[in-house]
Amino acid sequence: MGAMTKLLDKGIEAVRSLPKNRQDIAGEMLLTIAKQEAAPRYQPTPEQVEGIKEGLAQAERGELATDEEMDALYKKCGL
Repeated sequence: MGAMTKLLDKGIEAVRSLPKNRQDIAGEMLLTIAKQEAAPRYQPTPEQVEGIKEGLAQAERGELATDEEMDALYKKCGL
């Protein structure tokens, strides 16, 4: 296994200072990227970036769906 680039090392250091739930999100993203070695690089649209930022801000404010709301959604989707 090769050494990390300076940029990747810097990014991982920054992620270490995040709350654990945000660390998990970053880890999932890294694993997804690593699995797509041969795939073209995905570039989210500006609208998607804004949606991601808003979703993270809502999560940080604790504006998450309740268990009851999630149960209703799962039922609606047949899950």
